[in-house]
Amino acid sequence: MNFELSDEQAMLREASREMLADRITINRDRVDRGADPYDADLWRLGCQLGWTGLAVPERFGGTEQGLTELVLVAEELGRAAAPGPFLPTALVARAVTHDGPAALQAEVLPALAEGTAAATLAVTEPGGTGLPEETTTTAHLTGDGYLLNGVKTAVQDAGNTRWLLVTAMTPEQPALLLVDANAPGVRIRRQQSIDLSRTFCEVHLDDITVPPDRLLNNNPAAVQKLLDTASVLTAADALGAMEHTLALTIEHVSTRNQFDRPIGSFQAVKQAAATMAIDVHATRAAVHHAAMTADAATPDATRAACAAASFSGDAARRVTAWALQLHGGIGFTWEHDLHIYQRRLTVDAALHGNTTTHNDRLCTLLLQPT
Repeated sequence: MNFELSDEQAMLREASREMLADRITINRDRVDRGADPYDADLWRLGCQLGWTGLAVPERFGGTEQGLTELVLVAEELGRAAAPGPFLPTALVARAVTHDGPAALQAEVLPALAEGTAAATLAVTEPGGTGLPEETTTTAHLTGDGYLLNGVKTAVQDAGNTRWLLVTAMTPEQPALLLVDANAPGVRIRRQQSIDLSRTFCEVHLDDITVPPDRLLNNNPAAVQKLLDTASVLTAADALGAMEHTLALTIEHVSTRNQFDRPIGSFQAVKQAAATMAIDVHATRAAVHHAAMTADAATPDATRAACAAASFSGDAARRVTAWALQLHGGIGFTWEHDLHIYQRRLTVDAALHGNTTTHNDRLCTLLLQPT
C-alpha cells in the first residue's frame, strides 16, 4: 500500500501543523485551576481551515474527504495536545452522512460543516468498554418516538456541543440516535480526568423522547463501523502525541550533558530513543493503513482498525515510559510539558476500548472464515 500523501493531503497537514504551532501554548494558569481547556478561538480557526467540513458532503457545504484526511488532522491535534470537539464532530458528521435520513442530513450537516454547531459521540458506559453488545442504555419505541434512558461516560466536550450521538438498545438491537444536548432530561456533568488537555463529561439521559427520524441506524454492523472509525482517529491522536513526546525526548538528550558530553551520545540512551522511534513509526504505519483500507472499503478494514487501536495503546505506554526515564527528574515536574502528553496518551489508550478489548476482537475476526 502506498503511504505517500497527495499534494492536497500534504497541504492539509502542513496548514494544520502551522496553525496549531502558532495558536497552542499550554496555559499553566488554566492547568493549575483545572479550567475547561475548550478554546473558542481555536474552534473558529479550525473551522476556517475546513476541519469541520472534511466529513460532510459537498452539497451540504463540506469537502467530502475520507478517513485518511481526518487522520492527518487528528495526528496534528494530538501533536499539539489541542482541545476541542473536532474529532467527535467529524465522527457524528460521518454517521449522519452514511445513515441519517435526508431531512436530518439537511438539518445537521450544514451546521457541522460551518462550525456553527458541534457534536459528540456518547458511547461508553460506566464500567464498560464501548462495545455495542455491552450497551445498557435503552430506547423503547413509543407513540412519539423512542424513550431514551441511560448513562454515558467519557463523552468528550459534551458541554460545548449541540448534538449527542448516542448508542442505545432498541427492542431489536443496538442503534444510533441523535439527541439534542439541550433537550429536557439531558444532564451533563464535567468529569475529573487525568487528561488536562481535553474535557470529558458524564451524560445522564432520563426519559428523553427522541423523534423517529432521529434514529440513524439500528444495524449493529453500522454501529460497530462507527466505533472502528472512532478507534482509528483516537489512535491517530495518540500517534501525534507520541511524535511530540519523542521530539521532546530527543531535544532533552541532545542538550543534557553528563561527564562533559550529551547523554544522547551514550549507547544505552541511543538504544532507548531508537526503541521509541520504532514504536512511533510502527504506529504511523498501522494507523495510516487502517485509514486507507477504510477509505478503499477493503475486506480487511475492520481488522486493520483493531490492529491500529491495539498497537497504538501499547506503544503509547512504552513511549511515555521511556520518555520519563530519559528525561530524568525534570520529566516528573509539573512545569515540564511531558506530563501533559503522558496524560493524553493514557486516556487515548482507554477510549473506545483498551488494548485487551481490541486484541480479543481482532482474534475473533481472524478466526472467522474469509
